[in-house]
Amino acid sequence: MANHTHVQNPKVDVQYRRKKNAEEMKHQIVSFTLMIFLTLIAFFAVGYEGFSAWFSVPFILLLAVVQVIFQLYYFMHMSHKGHELPALFLYGGALVAFVTIWAFLTIVWI
Repeated sequence: MANHTHVQNPKVDVQYRRKKNAEEMKHQIVSFTLMIFLTLIAFFAVGYEGFSAWFSVPFILLLAVVQVIFQLYYFMHMSHKGHELPALFLYGGALVAFVTIWAFLTIVWI
């Protein structure tokens, strides 16, 4: 068997990568904790009898939007460099979906 020596790329700064990875992991843990907290708040809003459906439904939808933003930016790495074009298409699709739903709701209500 041949001895395989581990050759490292001299351009890669190991300490810098460890620091960036630790920072990213911290952001993901904080984001995950916030999403769990928001989910608990949503369960409380549904289970609490003092809130009407007119409050609970928009409130839960707002919490859902916040969680989607957390997931896009921290778990799907949309905050990293090089993801501008996918982000543009994602936001463009969300805008078209929102305008379409809004248009159909206003047509039905008139």
